[in-house]
Amino acid sequence: MTTAVRTTGRARPGRAVLAAETRLFLREPGSLFWVLAFPTLLLVVLGLVPGMTQPDDDLGGRSFVELYVPVSCLLAAIMAGAMALPTVVATYREQRILRRIATTPARAGHVLGAQVVLHGTAVALSVVVVLACARLVLGVALPAQLAGWGLAFLLALVAVLAVGGLVAGTAPSVRIATALGTAVFFPLMFTAGVWFPVSGMGGALRDVVAATPLGAAALALEQAQAGVWPDAVHLLVVAAWAVGLTAVAVRCFRWQ
Repeated sequence: MTTAVRTTGRARPGRAVLAAETRLFLREPGSLFWVLAFPTLLLVVLGLVPGMTQPDDDLGGRSFVELYVPVSCLLAAIMAGAMALPTVVATYREQRILRRIATTPARAGHVLGAQVVLHGTAVALSVVVVLACARLVLGVALPAQLAGWGLAFLLALVAVLAVGGLVAGTAPSVRIATALGTAVFFPLMFTAGVWFPVSGMGGALRDVVAATPLGAAALALEQAQAGVWPDAVHLLVVAAWAVGLTAVAVRCFRWQ
């Protein structure tokens, strides 16, 4: 990786880092499975459970699988941001690869940026697969408000990847990165509605979850799925988290 950065001649450092990281990223089928395949497989398994595809009055006339489609998409983002990305960068730090990169024109933003682009692309592909499978296999309609859905998910993706970037930029070893990633993994899953839909939560719990990036994103995606433009409050909450976490992640990044 260091060689790639140093031997690119007049190429921009960012492009050199991204090219090197792309080659390495494609050699990790394990991470690709959890980001690209697992959310779709989970959705299909739920769809095979009797009654999961039937409309339910308690769910506003929608089926559980229909509510779980945006959750599956958020799960792909969580897998990439909380588990995959921190491990990669922490491995580089532990093996002193980051220290060697620091002697080149590359900067922290280049390293984090390359990982965000690659993992973000993998998540985007996963979303396409989830939506296509939901439509063609399970009979779930595509989001009725597609533009609002896409905006809400993009903001959520940036926020989750920023969480991963913060963990990756500060963890001194792979073991600590894995532990920190696991520590944020389960709260992110809960607030995204993996175990229980956010819209079904009541009282203070729903208000607290709605103030988190994935809680607000889950509510916004659910609204867009039903054909309503997401509430501006939900979008602003996710956007604020995305901007703030990204700034902190870049600020706190350490080479060693």
